[in-house]
Amino acid sequence: MTQSRHRDSSVPLLGLLVIIAGAVLMVAGVLTYMTVGSTLSEQNITVADDAEHFAGQHVSQPWEAYAQATVIADHAAEMAGGKTYAELPREDPVRESVMDASFLQASLFTSVVAFGVAALAAGIGLIFVLIGVSLRRVSRPVPTTADHVSS
Repeated sequence: MTQSRHRDSSVPLLGLLVIIAGAVLMVAGVLTYMTVGSTLSEQNITVADDAEHFAGQHVSQPWEAYAQATVIADHAAEMAGGKTYAELPREDPVRESVMDASFLQASLFTSVVAFGVAALAAGIGLIFVLIGVSLRRVSRPVPTTADHVSS
């Protein structure tokens, strides 16, 4: 019985370490999400009026960034007659505008990915905390009938 208790004594410590790791991930995820949103908001981008969703809204969330990136792609395709930047001849006067649109679209999609990674980190952190709490609960000694009799 002593050997069993000795072997199980590492489980509460492991549970605590998993809880700490989860808390760090949650805090990092939330702070990253807030930082990306704040930085994006400081750019003062407004979703174009002809967007399918969120038209006229200030871009500070992933869904707004995605909506604006989609509109930029539509506008660029319209300007270029359905061609991409790489498909346009070098001397085409529209090529530079399409290139700028491509960069803007990529930047907005990058922020969407950053929001997603931040949310993923926070979600995994929450799962770690729950696993850590469970490990600590499971590792508690279960009172037996003999423990109650000797008390």
